[in-house]
Amino acid sequence: MSRRPLRIGLSARIYHPQPGATGIQSKSLHYLEQSVAHWVMSREVMVFMIPSVSGDGIVHRSSIRLSDYPQYLDGLVLQGGADISPQSYGEEPVRPEWAGDRLRDNYEIELLHEFMEAGKPVLGICRGHQLINVAQGGTLYQDIESQYESPAVHIHPDYDRHAHPIVWEEGSRLAKLYPGQPGGHVVSIHHQAIRTLGRGLQVEARSVGDGLIEAIRLEGRQFVLGLQWHPEFHPPGSPDLLDCTPILDLFLSATRGRRW
Repeated sequence: MSRRPLRIGLSARIYHPQPGATGIQSKSLHYLEQSVAHWVMSREVMVFMIPSVSGDGIVHRSSIRLSDYPQYLDGLVLQGGADISPQSYGEEPVRPEWAGDRLRDNYEIELLHEFMEAGKPVLGICRGHQLINVAQGGTLYQDIESQYESPAVHIHPDYDRHAHPIVWEEGSRLAKLYPGQPGGHVVSIHHQAIRTLGRGLQVEARSVGDGLIEAIRLEGRQFVLGLQWHPEFHPPGSPDLLDCTPILDLFLSATRGRRW
């Protein structure tokens, strides 16, 4: 009998209606970036986007809660998107455009905690990496350019074609995953970054030059890993970018119950 495909949950990006919008843009929309789903699905995995369960819809929802999803899914990927709200880590936005998405924060933090409580592996990408840190009590730089001394370039008009080098933290799990390879170039686009680490988190990688945190993991046996970069933007076989398939395979191996 063949083994069933793994079922991986993907958190939703959320579009909030803007004042004066009409048609579909007058509705709350849940969506994903195709590339992240395709990256996870490259290993014969089924991906399920998990909607938020806020009670503001016209139709009354059922009794299903976010806590029910870990029973049926094998792991969780937290995708990128809008800024984390500074209010989620006890601060006020320095500028209005850095207010972030508090509603999405609350939804994803609850989702993260439900999967962690169920012992299911979690992989955070970009915003998801930052969210893991905030959910564990950590803080962020609201804006690297204005709050961090001598930063490297972390945001660029080239977007998914902009890459910079990272280096593994000595003795980290990712360093062991890439023996003989001190780091690599990654597509990493962000104007916010981890400031103080959350409870139980360890640094796995840093940006070359300025030392900003680019990867974290939760201590212990449970698989919770955050990547500040976008592995889904790394073309397979690219000679210039870090091959992230070992990280995907590590995550999927954990969903099958193997210790990492």
